Amino acid sequence: MAYPQQGYPVQQDPMWGFFSAGAAADQQMDAVGLQQALTTSGFSGGYKPFSLESCRLMISMLDRDFSGRMGFTEFRELWGVLGQWKTTFAQYDRDHSGSIDQGELHQALSAFGYRLTPASINAIAKRYATGIAIMFDDFVACCVRLRAMTG
Repeated sequence: MAYPQQGYPVQQDPMWGFFSAGAAADQQMDAVGLQQALTTSGFSGGYKPFSLESCRLMISMLDRDFSGRMGFTEFRELWGVLGQWKTTFAQYDRDHSGSIDQGELHQALSAFGYRLTPASINAIAKRYATGIAIMFDDFVACCVRLRAMTG
């Protein structure tokens, strides 16, 4: 199978190594495999590894055939989205603590185009924060759910 945008076999794609670290023999990846692939790739960097629940959410975001698994094309798409979220998270984690607070969350979500009321931001922060800190893994879970609700 060729990746249409690149024009070469997927096994030669630089992302293939990360994907194959978590894919099953049928070249599909479940949440455990995604967690393994993201951990192996070092994607989370200095942040804690993604939880299994976050991995399930990420798969469900792109699971167009409702199989509970993703193929290589979906993995590449997810990688791009995660990269955008990571960049935004780092931009608003101004003290480089590895977490953002409620105000920084509001700014980050506003940067994505969400116009949320203070009450909504407060509810989201209460759902995703540990104390007053929202970690990257929880930020990703929040972004997945907002994306699912808004289209």
